[in-house]
Amino acid sequence: GQGWSSERRYRGVTMWLNVSSEALPAEERFPFWADLLCRELAPLTLSSAKADADFPASVGLLDLGTARLAAFDSPPARLKRTGADIRRADPDTYQLTFVRGAPLWVSQRRQDSGLVCGDMVLWDSWHPFEGAVPDHGRHTQAHILQLPRERVPLPLHKLDRLLARPLSARTGLGAILARFVTTLDTYGPDCEPGALGRLGETVLDLAGACLAEHIGAYGDLPAESRRQALLARVTTFIEHNLGDPDLSPAAIAAHHHISVRTLHTLFRDEGETVAASIRRRRLERCHADLTDPRLRRRSIGAIAARWGFLRPADFSRAFRARYGVPPRELRQTALRGAPDTRRAALNDK
Repeated sequence: GQGWSSERRYRGVTMWLNVSSEALPAEERFPFWADLLCRELAPLTLSSAKADADFPASVGLLDLGTARLAAFDSPPARLKRTGADIRRADPDTYQLTFVRGAPLWVSQRRQDSGLVCGDMVLWDSWHPFEGAVPDHGRHTQAHILQLPRERVPLPLHKLDRLLARPLSARTGLGAILARFVTTLDTYGPDCEPGALGRLGETVLDLAGACLAEHIGAYGDLPAESRRQALLARVTTFIEHNLGDPDLSPAAIAAHHHISVRTLHTLFRDEGETVAASIRRRRLERCHADLTDPRLRRRSIGAIAARWGFLRPADFSRAFRARYGVPPRELRQTALRGAPDTRRAALNDK
């Protein structure tokens, strides 16, 4: 069977593909899924207690040029890749996996990850491995970032220490990388190949920096990879602190232990200054709040202050310069005809 699929193509090339087993008869779903994994990850053996029953599973595949993302949603199963499988075919990739839903474990090179959920785990297609999603009564969601071995500029013997080890996706670069990767399948399909290629280079830099931190080899990275990692740290810090009216280039530089000059140099290639980036992001948040019917009773001044604009005149001037209309006019136009959710709730009581 062919399952159900949809795709997005650009000039004849498939950039994004979404495949599901759910359109197939129940008895065909597991064989279809096992064959799909062999094609899209690497040759391996898949087994499951649900193999003879219903096995609804789906995957979204995104081509990032130098890297590839596979976002899986599947029932419990066990995977095994043997030496014979490796001799059949080897994509020569590191597979960095971000796990949600039901936990999974991976064993490789005499190392065992234990149950991983909410974090990430690395495995290498070059070596045999085993993995499983124990039956916890729910699916697992795994975003697998496929990184070509030759594009990970770190010593192989050091990277081997990370195989089948839980790697934190909750703080620092791990959290930044996880957030970046787990939103790519949502927004990536809307991008053209050139943009996807740039995203692929960015994700390679972030993944390399994250792995380098875990093995104490950050200094081994190319200068551009270190720059991209620092830029990701800085922009994430800005995003999390937009409501702070004291957010400034000096404060950002001090937090990251770099000079203000280094910070400005970092943003020079991004097409906007640090201050312009802060202002743009704040205005975008204000725009979103002003057009949200749920916030229609919150004053414009309160919304502006929430995102760091303490002087109404400054906010109104900056908003009009960016969007071409005053905040009040945009709000009135956006909310005209939108239901008053608070009044509706009171009327229902």
